[in-house]
Amino acid sequence: MARVHLSTWRSTYAGLLPSDYLTSLSALREGAAYEQAILERRGGHAAFVAVADGFETPGGGIVGFVTGGLSRRPQIADGEVETLYLLDDFRGRGVGRRLMRAMASHLASLGAQSAFAWVLAANPSRWFYERLGARQAAREEIGFAGSRLEQFAYAWAPIHTLLTATAVTKLPR
Repeated sequence: MARVHLSTWRSTYAGLLPSDYLTSLSALREGAAYEQAILERRGGHAAFVAVADGFETPGGGIVGFVTGGLSRRPQIADGEVETLYLLDDFRGRGVGRRLMRAMASHLASLGAQSAFAWVLAANPSRWFYERLGARQAAREEIGFAGSRLEQFAYAWAPIHTLLTATAVTKLPR
């Protein structure tokens, strides 16, 4: 998961975040953070991974993942999609949609009636959340890696909106 995280950040945020920050990211540190969150399961935290058959990586074929749980900002929504990362070669194939479906189902099982995800305003993949029916529910400026960045909270209220948008209608061949 950490290797996918690093690869995704380095490709998506090049030019948005300082290059020295992106090159300093550590798979060991990121991996330890994910492991701890998964083991603690605070707030119903869960992770779902996508694995590609025949795709050999040091991470064992993991090509994407999503994490989330009950919201850390309940004034925005009940559930939160904390991360969604997908290797560039696997975008546009429905993998992200399936990962979001898994997380939406999990959040609904925890009783969440709504869900949201923070997305950097300059993230070129913002359209993905919009296509899944998310609406901008909040915006804020954050300090990150020595930069000031704007981010949007994209929300699905009710969560059924996300479940409907991610429903599989036909399996790819």
